[in-house]
Amino acid sequence: MIRRALLWFDARRTAISSQAGITLVETIVATAMSLVLLSGVSVLITSSTADQPQINQKNANIQTARWVLDRLTREIRLGASVQSATSSSVSFQTYVRHSTCGGSGILTAASPATLCEVTYSVTGGVLRRTEANPNVFTGTPEIVVSGLSNNAVFSYSPTSVSPTYINVTLTLPNSTGNGNITINDGATLSNATLSN
Repeated sequence: MIRRALLWFDARRTAISSQAGITLVETIVATAMSLVLLSGVSVLITSSTADQPQINQKNANIQTARWVLDRLTREIRLGASVQSATSSSVSFQTYVRHSTCGGSGILTAASPATLCEVTYSVTGGVLRRTEANPNVFTGTPEIVVSGLSNNAVFSYSPTSVSPTYINVTLTLPNSTGNGNITINDGATLSNATLSN
């Protein structure tokens, strides 16, 4: 009878040990590995969330600079003559879609454009635009873009004395702190009267 009881216990022990299960040590190791994995994922999410405002600001700066360059080069292309040209300012006569120079009234599509004096100037990292009657260089300046890293925005070809091509380079600080963002474009005065 004792022998039978021992055989029964031995068979029971074999049956219990052959059953699949998770031990306490395996549970502790799996929990520790899960915690390490979750902490790594949380670090990635936190760093990407912290960088998002800088990325958004950088994108906004680039979009603003592109818009400014598009407007400036469009006005240069419609330009007839350059009155003043330095690295930080340019004054040229160009055709605008306003009913009066410096006014806010927009012309209809059938009306001819108005010849005006447009001046772009940079001081203290702020690019301003002034629109006035031809050969008038004063008016109410409008801020076009601010936060420029460099006031030397304009360059000219063949020379600044008689330019036919105006190059515009906008340099903005990179919000991530690594260097600057530089956007460059230019245009030729399409309505210029060229002398032989």
